[in-house]
Amino acid sequence: MSPTPRLTALDALHRSLGATMTDFAGWDMPLRYGSERDEHIAVRTHAGLFDLSHMGEITVSGPQAVRLLDHALVGNISTVGNGRARYTMICQEDGGILDDLIVYRLGEQEYMVVANAGNAQVVLDALTARASGFDAVVRDDRDAYALLAVQGPESSGILKSLTDADLDGLKYYAGLPGTVAGVQALIARTGYTGEDGFELFVAPSDAEKLWQALTEAGAPAGLVPCGLSCRDTLRLEAGMPLYGHELTTALTPFDAGLGRVVKFEKEGDFVGRASLEAAAERAAAAPPRKLVGLIAEGRRVPRSGYQVVADGQVVGEVTSGAPSPTLGRPIAMAYVDAAHAEPGTSGVGVDIRGTHEPYEVVALPFYKRQK
Repeated sequence: MSPTPRLTALDALHRSLGATMTDFAGWDMPLRYGSERDEHIAVRTHAGLFDLSHMGEITVSGPQAVRLLDHALVGNISTVGNGRARYTMICQEDGGILDDLIVYRLGEQEYMVVANAGNAQVVLDALTARASGFDAVVRDDRDAYALLAVQGPESSGILKSLTDADLDGLKYYAGLPGTVAGVQALIARTGYTGEDGFELFVAPSDAEKLWQALTEAGAPAGLVPCGLSCRDTLRLEAGMPLYGHELTTALTPFDAGLGRVVKFEKEGDFVGRASLEAAAERAAAAPPRKLVGLIAEGRRVPRSGYQVVADGQVVGEVTSGAPSPTLGRPIAMAYVDAAHAEPGTSGVGVDIRGTHEPYEVVALPFYKRQK
């Protein structure tokens, strides 16, 4: 028997809203409240409200917290300023990606690592093991936070009506403590939708009050509750990777086209350095398969694992696929041989149940918001 899924602090509220629930990474999460297409379009045009309390928060603190993080992760965490955040990865010794992460610097000696729900325990275990010999403490804070996100072009205006925090001064990939609707929160300007937006880390006991306040403040601006389903199509249009699809332990950051997150120039050794240096050399000498976008010419939707074909040969594999509400056609991300990866390459298709459906190769992302 599988273990009973964990419930977020907003579980009863989701059910009262008629959400379709699903087991995701061991959590019972809202998949959609009504039409996932309508939720998607609301985020692109107005705003959406998400419960992301399944994400894994891990606090790293102490005199050598930053040295531990520089050793354990591939990024240069010592250059992250107070109140700023950094996208990075944690890799195995062989360079395989264990997870992609956001690290927030909360104070002089305190950092919060946010892991994907399905990898939170793996990341916690790896950081704990790698902390040996460092004057730093790794703490599991998954139960200390609920996480709400407001995403979309109206998100700033909605949040401004509930806080006196300096949102205009809050840069992308930064966070500041503040009060939102009377609730203490870490207000972060990050997101996974391709839109401007904010993520609010709060005590679980405050989550329902904050959700209701955001719902009321956002109603005139068209804010709607949104589930995991539209979150996936939003991030796919924005060309953002999803662990388990575009990122796995079988791939290094260089295989995934994200070698820029690996900082060889930082001081000291870090886990996976030698393997990643070799991977960087291989990628420079002979580019591996490249992550590209595919847009369908027809209506059939590609799914993860489907083969990409050209001239009767398999030249790649789909990692994520879905109908795109913004483009009005099915889209996919896929790893494709370098010879077929250039935008506009002709003759590329996806094998969908034995039929080679034609697809256009495009550069990622499919969608970029107007600044």
